[in-house]
Amino acid sequence: MYITDCIADENKLVYVREVENADFKQITVKRYLFNWKKLKDTCKIYKLTLKGSEDILGLIALIDYETEERTEIKLLVSSIENIGSKKQYDRIAGCLIAFAGKEAVKKFKNYPAVTLVPKTELRQHYITKYNMLDAGRQLYLEDMPLLNVIKEYLS
Repeated sequence: MYITDCIADENKLVYVREVENADFKQITVKRYLFNWKKLKDTCKIYKLTLKGSEDILGLIALIDYETEERTEIKLLVSSIENIGSKKQYDRIAGCLIAFAGKEAVKKFKNYPAVTLVPKTELRQHYITKYNMLDAGRQLYLEDMPLLNVIKEYLS
């Protein structure tokens, strides 16, 4: 799995791992736009880091709904310096969405799905960039669109 350094135009290996309690010291509202500690009791929170670094470049909070065979992305964010047209790294959100998809496939082998409720301004971006499907309030990935995102971002 890799992200792209937009300045050097080169790919960098990244890892996604579960957030540990010690990580919350560096997960600030200023850099990650939300108080992530509020989610640590209700969600599994994962971090994306460069290989060989502990600097967190992106975060994702996931909730599994066993009876619906889906994983909900409760919250997804790239660090502040990796948002917008002047971002340092690209593909952070895609890698995290693909990671959520891979986790859903592991848990719900027959009919896995990934859902999220996007901010209004990001709705079309998710549909266009990740081929998410519109389900009214939520967007989702399942079947081939889900497998395509996993293939694109995790290989």
